[in-house]
Amino acid sequence: MIKSAYIHIPFCKNICSYCDFCKVYYDKKWIEKYLDSLEKEIKSRYKNEKMQTIYIGGGTPSSLDINELQRLFNIIKIFNIEDDYEFTIECNIEDITIEKLKLFKENKVNRLSIGVQSFNNKFLNYLERNYTSDIISKKILLCKKYFDNINIDLIYAIKNQTLDDLKKDLDLILKLDVNHISCYSLMIEKNTKLYINNEDYISSDLDYEMYKLINKKLRKKYIHYEVSNYAKKGYESKHNLQYWLNNKYYGFGLSASGYIDDKRYTNTKNLDKYLKNYYEYENEIVGKDLQIKYSLILGFRLVKGINKKDFYNRYKISIYDVKNINKLITEGYLIDEKDNIYVNKRYFYLLNDILVNFI
Repeated sequence: MIKSAYIHIPFCKNICSYCDFCKVYYDKKWIEKYLDSLEKEIKSRYKNEKMQTIYIGGGTPSSLDINELQRLFNIIKIFNIEDDYEFTIECNIEDITIEKLKLFKENKVNRLSIGVQSFNNKFLNYLERNYTSDIISKKILLCKKYFDNINIDLIYAIKNQTLDDLKKDLDLILKLDVNHISCYSLMIEKNTKLYINNEDYISSDLDYEMYKLINKKLRKKYIHYEVSNYAKKGYESKHNLQYWLNNKYYGFGLSASGYIDDKRYTNTKNLDKYLKNYYEYENEIVGKDLQIKYSLILGFRLVKGINKKDFYNRYKISIYDVKNINKLITEGYLIDEKDNIYVNKRYFYLLNDILVNFI
């Protein structure tokens, strides 16, 4: 049963130096055409299930103006939603206005995910964010007047960033007292400005020290429930948990990925093709062995790991029969405790090195 839908809005008024997500510069002439195609795609795929989570990402969904956002929400009204639903929209600081916040609220949005990235102007400039630090706290406090469930994204391990710089960012986030925080080490991906400019990573030792500092600071107030995510109790991202639990979900829009029946698919990144209603670019049929691999790779991202009984009920095999599981337990990388198997916290920073055992 599909309970979640991701909707991609690719338009941005500013392209950040590190961003490798599918995006195009905001141009009004494309918006209506894009929303027309999006509506057609949703109507062609959606099978009237009740949605527990909806997530509008990008790009920058909040870059749309009031009328464009209202058109988007009118399209989304096609979805049946559970009573206990989570409906997230991503926002950039510079787009936040009272008018937009009221519109979100009126259209059943109940969670905001805000890309702050840093409170330091030097690093905001390096990342090519289109605002300065002096407005961040004001905008977050404005959001808190309308929404209780707010996530803030923070990027760390930025070139020339020190532990003291990061500590100041963390202190400012803690002061804002939001209910969810996502922390990502800067990745320099191909086809980004940072990659083209041959920018370097900071040292792996400093990156690790930063990771430890984040855990030390945030765990005093938040539950560390996924490798990059921290939440107050009850505010874990229901939508992202659908991914990490390897559950089915719809993906709508340019470049969006979905998992329906036994097929994982990714939509085209070509705007012209999408506007002509050619949505899907590639797909793979996911047999049992591949489903198990996805469950391991995604499930071990969670601090609590994988429930052994749930794994058996889903795949009709014991998790101990999966290649390398027993070896990793013996070597101390995985902990086998009561109902769950999870990654040893000492090695959580090396998660990708552990997950490669299942690929």
